[in-house]
Amino acid sequence: MLSILQLIVDTIATLLGGVLLLRFWMQAIRVRPPQSVAHFTYTVTDWLVRPLRRVVPGVGGYDWASLIGAFLVVLLASSVLLLAGMPFEFVLKAALHRFLTWILYGFMALLVIEAIFSWVNPQAPLAPLVGALNDPLLRPLRRVVPPLGGLDLSMLVALILLQIAKFVLDSVFGYR
Repeated sequence: MLSILQLIVDTIATLLGGVLLLRFWMQAIRVRPPQSVAHFTYTVTDWLVRPLRRVVPGVGGYDWASLIGAFLVVLLASSVLLLAGMPFEFVLKAALHRFLTWILYGFMALLVIEAIFSWVNPQAPLAPLVGALNDPLLRPLRRVVPPLGGLDLSMLVALILLQIAKFVLDSVFGYR
């Protein structure tokens, strides 16, 4: 029964945490999303972000309330482990690992979505948004990795680097 509860909690937490991280990233890199994406993002997250902004104001142009909100969501989802008898220190460590993993997987997902858009429909309405969200990751790589035969391999390099970062993260936290 605990596994079913954990599945439900993890699914809801991952979706909510992903939207909170997307909100943080869009504001951090100053991307203006299409109205439908902005409305969805703010509708889903305002209930948590607005109260947090009273305690954690934005500093340096960053929406820290969204980032802290995402961590609080992962911490709450990880607290299901307390029901299984795990110590709080383990739950906190697991929550931090999951939070950083969510960030890495979010970047990987954005890269895959951009690749799919480029193959299937480069003029898709969300293609410019996804491209703008990936640009801070790909711009430095494009300076180092030139296109080969007109093929931009920077996305592949970015995916490999993110997978290496995930491997290192797992090793640091003792999951490998």
